[in-house]
Amino acid sequence: GRVFNQMTRQLSGQREALVQSHKVTEDRRRLFDSVLSSVTAGVVGLDAEGQVDFLNRAAVRLLGLDAAKDHGRPLSEAVPEFGPLFERLRDGVGEVAQEELKVSRDGRLESLLVRMAMRRNADGGLEGYVVAFDDVTELVSAQRMAAWGDVARRIAHEIKNPLTPIQLSAERIRRKFAPMVGAESDSLEQRSEE
Repeated sequence: GRVFNQMTRQLSGQREALVQSHKVTEDRRRLFDSVLSSVTAGVVGLDAEGQVDFLNRAAVRLLGLDAAKDHGRPLSEAVPEFGPLFERLRDGVGEVAQEELKVSRDGRLESLLVRMAMRRNADGGLEGYVVAFDDVTELVSAQRMAAWGDVARRIAHEIKNPLTPIQLSAERIRRKFAPMVGAESDSLEQRSEE
């Protein structure tokens, strides 16, 4: 009877520890989900085979995915534009791959800065992949506008450059011939300013 009571106390303690561990794990999962749901960058979690395991709200919105339908699909099927970068990460020597990719969804062409990384477990074995991306369309557009502004500034400078020698020549002519024309010096002054 004593051994049986001891065994039931151990089982009760183990059950209590298991329930507590499950509660901590569930709290962490909820925190993880709420943090990833609130970020503006898209985040896609993949398993070790490269199949979609997790999508945050931004990923669903930016890529036009359906969390229920695309769960378990290979990344290259769910987002074909990401396929070559994923293959490069999978076949390469590095743990991270990054590239700016063009994605067309609902008639809009967007530039996404995509970063993929391997996710390893405590033993160093491959556990899966994390794909994070952000819409940089406006940034690329602003950079393009700045580049065109710089081109316009250079063109204006090049147009202005030939005018400077002409202006200097007109001033030299005015200085040289002003004493010679006498009464007509005002007329010469007006012509050199034009």
